[in-house]
Amino acid sequence: MIDLDYTFFVQLVNFLVILTVLNLILYRPIRGIIKKRAEVMSQKLGTIEDFAAKAEAKLESYKIALSGARVEAQQLRVTLKAEGVAVESSVLAVAGAEAADKVAAARKEIDGQKQTALKALREEVSTYAKNVADKVLSKA
Repeated sequence: MIDLDYTFFVQLVNFLVILTVLNLILYRPIRGIIKKRAEVMSQKLGTIEDFAAKAEAKLESYKIALSGARVEAQQLRVTLKAEGVAVESSVLAVAGAEAADKVAAARKEIDGQKQTALKALREEVSTYAKNVADKVLSKA
C-alpha cells in the first residue's frame, strides 16, 4: 500500500512551489510573447488584406479607364477617317477639275493648231496639185 507520510506533503509543496515559479518565470512570459505575436500577425494580415483590396480596386479602375480610352480612340479613329475621306474627296474633286480644265485647254489648243494646219494645207493644195499635175503630164 501507499504510505502517506510527511515526505509526500513536502513533495507536494515542492511541486506547487516549482509550478508557481515556472508559471511566473517561464509560462506567463511565453504566453505573453505568443499573444503579442498573434496580435502583430493579425494586424499585418489586416494590412495585407487592405493592400490587396486597394490593389484590386486600382486594377479594376485601370481596366475601366483602359476600356474607356479604347472606346475613345476608336471614336477618334472613325472621326479622323471620315475627315480624311472628306479631304480626299475634295482634293480629288479639285484635281479632277484641274485635269478637266487642262484637257479642255489642250483640246482647244490642238483644235486651233488643227485649224491652222488645215488652213495652211488648203492654201498649199493648189500648189501641190499643180506640181503633181506637171509631173504626171511631163512623164506622159
